Amino acid sequence: MDKKKQEQPFKQLGERLRTIRQKLHESVAEVSGAVEIDEPMLQRIEQGRERPAEDILLLLINHFGMRDDEAASLWQLAGYDQPRPHDHDNQEDGNGRSAILVMAVDPRIIYSDGVQVTASNNGVVLSFAQASGTPNNLTTARIGMSREQAYAVIRTLQDALSRSEPRQLGGGSSNTTADRKDLS
Repeated sequence: MDKKKQEQPFKQLGERLRTIRQKLHESVAEVSGAVEIDEPMLQRIEQGRERPAEDILLLLINHFGMRDDEAASLWQLAGYDQPRPHDHDNQEDGNGRSAILVMAVDPRIIYSDGVQVTASNNGVVLSFAQASGTPNNLTTARIGMSREQAYAVIRTLQDALSRSEPRQLGGGSSNTTADRKDLS
């Protein structure tokens, strides 16, 4: 294998990511800031010298707003569609539980089953995660906001949840006397 190929094992992937970034007129600094990786790492990825971790590649795909077929192509270039030696045929996570990959019908919606909240005097960062069958969850999205916006989000969530609470129909031991009168 020639030396250049060894130095750039992910050359095609890097070139595609760089081309997408340039078409969107974004700098390395803007993209690395958006997906929260350092600029030298993004440069190594774009040069094909380093494969992005799965979560970083997902963040790049989401940041660029890529269609499913484009995203699948990048995923394949990164080699994540190939079984790895530590993968199991039965798709168990090592604890005897089956691992499930959830693909959203709407690519603009990212589903998560966990969130970590970091707050400081400057603002709040929500880090959404999805269980990935490994010791570390896969970060699916990170959202930063001011403290004022965070309080507004709390109020909006509370309002939406209170409007969507399931209604209780009469006819059980939980009915009050007033409920029973209305039913008779």
